[in-house]
Amino acid sequence: MDKPVTYDAPAPKAGILDIAPYVGGKSKIDGVAEPIKLSSNENALGCSAMAAAAFSEAQSKLFRYPDGHANPLRAAVAAYHDLEPERLIFGNGSDEVFGLLNQTYLEAGDNIVTGEHGFLAYRISALACQAQVRLAPEPDLRVDIDNLLELVDARTKLVYISNPANPTGTWNTPEEISDLRSRLASDIILVIDEAYAEFVDEPTWESALEMARGHDNIVVTRTFSKIHGLAGLRVGFGYCPKPLIDAMDRIRMPFNINLPAQAAAVAALSDRAHIDASRAQVTLWRPRLIQAIRSFGLEVGNSAGNFVLIRFRDAAEAARANEFLMEQGLIVRHVVNYGLPQCLRVTVGKDAENEAFLEALGRFARVSER
Repeated sequence: MDKPVTYDAPAPKAGILDIAPYVGGKSKIDGVAEPIKLSSNENALGCSAMAAAAFSEAQSKLFRYPDGHANPLRAAVAAYHDLEPERLIFGNGSDEVFGLLNQTYLEAGDNIVTGEHGFLAYRISALACQAQVRLAPEPDLRVDIDNLLELVDARTKLVYISNPANPTGTWNTPEEISDLRSRLASDIILVIDEAYAEFVDEPTWESALEMARGHDNIVVTRTFSKIHGLAGLRVGFGYCPKPLIDAMDRIRMPFNINLPAQAAAVAALSDRAHIDASRAQVTLWRPRLIQAIRSFGLEVGNSAGNFVLIRFRDAAEAARANEFLMEQGLIVRHVVNYGLPQCLRVTVGKDAENEAFLEALGRFARVSER
């Protein structure tokens, strides 16, 4: 009998297998039918009823291709944010916009610069382009402009900054963002990720959209996953100089925003009541969570997002707290993969969810040796 033929597996290009894949927040606990999920910075109130209705109405058109340039959504976003529609590019979440930027502008040997705890999506697609990722130290868990600039060199093509930042919740002032922009060469793209912009109530923060309007190397990204509660549909956009749009559109896949997602996103922008209620839930509970957590003797910083970051004495205590909370049916995010093994990130939830979390964390703090 002939021996079976064996084959070597096709090898991916250099560096791919060295990339740590993205791991999202947990959503299940074994043995718990309906855990309280506070691990993914999702909107506690869900999506707008108007968005859900638009999604349902789109069912009758599922045999049709979506608008390849998302023109109705483009017009709605431009009107909502007072932006030029031709300077918008849409992605399957803002993650895809980062990927398009990296694919368009990075070659092997180039580099991106970002904060050491910056969003992992910036790094993954850059590494896939065989570029280097340079991580600037973040004293006090906050992006330091000077530290970013120290890592910039002749091969730097993009600098990424989250403002507000995930997972730390910290933010940079408009003066700091302006300083960073003014000290970057004009051929380096500054990407400002404003995924959590709508939750900010800090007087020392402002959006970079207006700054981007007057410069040729600034990209500002936003998402429908947070304030609009459409994380499951994956819609994001970038506000970019027109030459960048023209370049990225050459590699952007056709029909990358599906038809129901476009319809739901347009409707979501029209539901101001839901936007206001979503913001109010965070504005109400974020300081309550911070105050209560501090009263337990735990360290938690101020946050401008829809989440808070708790810092424990060490990684072991954070792991014990995470396990204890899961035993109580609560899922939070142990942010080990962001270089913060001593921290847990907790999303602002519904009233009862927040109360259940605080009750459980308080019990952990009381029984833990501190």
